[in-house]
Amino acid sequence: MMKTDAWQRTLGTLAGPHGKPPKALTAGFLKNSEAILRLAMRSLFERLNNMCEGAIAVDAQARIVWISDKYLATLGLTSAEEALGKEVEEVLPNSLMREVVRTGQPLLLDIMAFGEQSLVVTRMPIMDEDGKVIGAIGFVLYDRVHYLKPLVAKFASLQSELADAQRKLVQNRRTRFTLSSFVGGSACSLEVKRQARRAAQQEATVLLLGETGTGKEMLAHAIHAASNRSRNAFIALNVAAVPDNLLEAEFFGAAPGAYTGADRKGRDGKFKLADGGTLFLDEIGDMPLSVQAKLLRVLQDQEVERLGSNAVFKVDVRIIAATGIDLKQRVQEGRFRSDLYYRLNVLPIVVPPLRDRLADIEALCDCFLEQIAARTGTPHREIAADAIAALCAHDWPGNVRELQNVLERATMLTDNFRLTAGDFANILPGGQPRASDGSGVARRYAETLAEFERKTLRNALRECGGKVPVTAKMLGMSRAGLYRKLSLLGISSRD
Repeated sequence: MMKTDAWQRTLGTLAGPHGKPPKALTAGFLKNSEAILRLAMRSLFERLNNMCEGAIAVDAQARIVWISDKYLATLGLTSAEEALGKEVEEVLPNSLMREVVRTGQPLLLDIMAFGEQSLVVTRMPIMDEDGKVIGAIGFVLYDRVHYLKPLVAKFASLQSELADAQRKLVQNRRTRFTLSSFVGGSACSLEVKRQARRAAQQEATVLLLGETGTGKEMLAHAIHAASNRSRNAFIALNVAAVPDNLLEAEFFGAAPGAYTGADRKGRDGKFKLADGGTLFLDEIGDMPLSVQAKLLRVLQDQEVERLGSNAVFKVDVRIIAATGIDLKQRVQEGRFRSDLYYRLNVLPIVVPPLRDRLADIEALCDCFLEQIAARTGTPHREIAADAIAALCAHDWPGNVRELQNVLERATMLTDNFRLTAGDFANILPGGQPRASDGSGVARRYAETLAEFERKTLRNALRECGGKVPVTAKMLGMSRAGLYRKLSLLGISSRD
């Protein structure tokens, strides 16, 4: 067994050519950097030997030439003779000391299995004065892995924070809506959803046409969410909201110092951010002609050049554009490039105004009232048939967005659990119904629809013996949804 003095001699060999450190720290010695280095190396190894749970050294053939008393006890050996001269794997089957000798690279922190134990070890090569690897030395820092728990916990915490930040970034660039978010069962609404579903299966550019507030952005989100690009970013840009002189930088990015006030590190444009995903361009009809030409080039070549840079890089972006403006008229007026129009108008989808889908008003009201209740913490309101008729009797220039605002205002101005026509008398746009002929048709339609639903639900309840859960299952409705519908139509389960 190698005693302490033998260990000192080993360290001395590692530290200097003669194996002996200077006897005194004279002023001249302190100026000798090589001597200081040798002393520091010896001190390091001595400190490690005293602190660690064991140490072992091998020669160039990975044979054990020294092992500490602590290590012998850890390995269950009674004397060093049981290990000296043997290849290290005979004593430590999972040792990587041979790999350290072969590569000359240290393994500073590792976990080595020994029987049922897990040892935390570090391994370093031993080199001669010419830099040739002549062996390796290993230290058992801990004989129990739980000593590393604080370090591992800190590392895990940092990883978790990074993953959380990345997840939030991705979520901010993910879609907020799906096709089920586009509420409505009218014929025109079902047709829009059918077209959107078909568009999601394609890679072609989509052009969403419709008045403001009809749900064009919601459909853009839904198309992306149903496409093969749904795992990647969805980036939206409202063209009309960006000043003309900054629109090019928003689209394509800017090199460092490209213009006064530009980021010193440069910035990525929306095309770069949307690479692999979808770029939604809202209010595309308001784009200036100077930017239209550059956008056309990107759509044709899928190449982007940052403002103030000559470097061109490829992008893979699917474009969904939207506008409430008649682009054909803009082309005739010379305010929109015809070649860009045809490039965008590959898969056009016309989103109908609310006045053309009055059959959806009741479903939209239920959806919005549920959202209002969830957001404000107030009870869920219901809406009476006469209120539906009143809402159907009005024109809706602001479309679905305006309907949502009207419902918000009604819930704030009344405590009634069920909203009636009287609750909307002073709230509806202009306070007057639209043209008299249209209002009468709309009112009769709403009343006929309500009566049809009453008859259908009463028959269904009768078939199911008045049991609401069974009836809801048969009709494909939720139990809560059926209860709300029965209450709305004034039907009792005992009818």
